[in-house]
Amino acid sequence: MTELIWDGKYDKTTGKKVAPQRIALPFQTIETVNESAADRHRTLDMFSAGKPTDKPTEWRNRLIWGDKRYVLPSLLPELAGKVNLIYIDPPFDTGANFSYLATIPDAPERGPLAPNSGGTGGDEADDSDSPRIGGGGAISFVKEPSVIEQKAYRDTWGKGLDSYLKWFYETVVLLRELLADDGSLYVHLDYHVGHYAKTALDEVMGADRFINEIVWVRSSARANIQLGMSGGHDVIFFYSKSDKPTWHPQGYGFRSVVPKMRA
Repeated sequence: MTELIWDGKYDKTTGKKVAPQRIALPFQTIETVNESAADRHRTLDMFSAGKPTDKPTEWRNRLIWGDKRYVLPSLLPELAGKVNLIYIDPPFDTGANFSYLATIPDAPERGPLAPNSGGTGGDEADDSDSPRIGGGGAISFVKEPSVIEQKAYRDTWGKGLDSYLKWFYETVVLLRELLADDGSLYVHLDYHVGHYAKTALDEVMGADRFINEIVWVRSSARANIQLGMSGGHDVIFFYSKSDKPTWHPQGYGFRSVVPKMRA
């Protein structure tokens, strides 16, 4: 099988693959959302229906916030080999920093630069990132990502594609350990690194465990003006852990249509 090699995949001294870090930390409860007794009993019944286990509801509606390097190893002691379905939407390595222009819409028009913004004012500075005021007091400014947002969302990798692939590979190794034997993994990516990630997935999950590439079309395509083409879809790679995955087809919204042929 063809193997994709990146800097840091193998230890330069031993020649062996570098294993993912396994720093398991205890979880701490930050917030508990209250619900009515009726809603709680109803959702508990739905969650535990047909799933006999010693602790059927402990993981119901639990949201874990943190770095996957610490979250995934912390899940393994209790959930290794027990997770039926995993869906991940990792960064696409687009190079974007997720800053955006925010506007307080008190007026429909953009005016000169706000006082003390450091710009020259007027139309010649229209592309400045400095705050602006509109005719009725509207203010526009560039919202920079916070430290937490940078950590969670920014597509920056210290060594470019090599470090991205190392991060992605180690993540998939841990995710596979969490999957049950009949479990499935769905990975959402696009054209930036999808072809590289597919090779890494084949290595970890097994090329024979690749079931399908699901293509979904966005309602508004992102056009590439230089090429005269649009990037109108993303992909979801669908893998199973074994040769007998559990599959539950949707029971609504679809119907078979048999065309009538005339003799």
